Amino acid sequence: MLYRSLKITLISLIIFFSCKTSKNLTQSTTQNVSDTVPSVDSLIQNIDFYITQKGDTLYELGKEFKIEVFPYDQDTFSFIAVGDIMTGTNFPSTQYLPPNNAFELWDEVKDTLRNADVTFGNLEGVILNEGGTRKYCKDTTICYLFRMPEILASNFTDSGFDLLSTANNHAGDFGDEGRTNTMNALDSLGIEHAGLLQKPFAEIKKPGIRVGFAAFSPNTGTHSINDYEKAVELVSGLDSLNDVVIVSFHGGAEGSKYEHVNRKREIFYGENRGNVYEFAHTMIDAGADLIFGHGPHVTRTLELYKDRLISYSLGNFLTYGRFNLRGVNGIAPILKVYTDKEGKFLHGVIIPIKQIGRGEPVIDPDKRVIFKLQDLMKEDFPETPLIISDEGLVRKTTDQ
Repeated sequence: MLYRSLKITLISLIIFFSCKTSKNLTQSTTQNVSDTVPSVDSLIQNIDFYITQKGDTLYELGKEFKIEVFPYDQDTFSFIAVGDIMTGTNFPSTQYLPPNNAFELWDEVKDTLRNADVTFGNLEGVILNEGGTRKYCKDTTICYLFRMPEILASNFTDSGFDLLSTANNHAGDFGDEGRTNTMNALDSLGIEHAGLLQKPFAEIKKPGIRVGFAAFSPNTGTHSINDYEKAVELVSGLDSLNDVVIVSFHGGAEGSKYEHVNRKREIFYGENRGNVYEFAHTMIDAGADLIFGHGPHVTRTLELYKDRLISYSLGNFLTYGRFNLRGVNGIAPILKVYTDKEGKFLHGVIIPIKQIGRGEPVIDPDKRVIFKLQDLMKEDFPETPLIISDEGLVRKTTDQ
């Protein structure tokens, strides 16, 4: 039980009023108690008020009181998820870095991102100022290796991120030096992360809730999306210790030809990118509550399975300088999900964005990704008990 001491000035009357706006308690009432007590109306005009946690109003008294604060038992929690983030790379040239350390790139979306209990994104690349052992690349002008200078990472904190996935095909772009520095940089910023073999999971505490997080991909140095046995072991362990478990995966083929969830194993450029449908369901069976996918660089649809929400791909969110942002590659959702304390889906909101210029996310007035998600859900999961409204509200069909 929490107590707070208040010093308030003694006069001769205690009055309790209904809730009013609190003011600065610096002034004192100096009227002698032997004087005639003024009217209530005249007192109200000159007295500062303090609101207790219970909603009573005390005006200035001359004693020290302990005010009892009752904790609020929250039963609904909000989670924001976005897709790929690459805020600029100094490889192969500094021409791929944004001006002013990318600060302006976040202007239109940062307030939205901050407005959740937990905010998540996929870090597409490494945080490293220079050097590193880069992947083999015959022609550096067409190689896509992403090395983000540390100064750019401060934007993650400023924009409210709590969790970042490091499980993707760019996590090893600059070898162990890149992986290690990325983890150290995120640790220094107080941002939790998971996905690399050195950091298989993360846990965070928020008021009223404990959240576990794990991330998977088909790529070297990360926890494999194709090793179901180890993934189940990891997720079920997190489920035993946390209220809500978030699983992120990087999987599926890439590009505008691969918007659909085909419920099959996807092979792309000779690489086994996993069966994302089977993987997501297996993770929920193991105890996951929210599934956030990425990898195709386009948005894929939503599904509700056992009252748990799956987003199969959140697309390109903020990808500066080196990404194809034409057509469907340049639109994506900011997905906000509300759950109960056990992770059961309650409802959600899709905030549509598009990337302009070389990769700046702004709100899309045409709401194209909302209509895209509606169409994809009808085609890929007509049986799922979800409805997406034209305004982007996501709800269960049973809630109509």
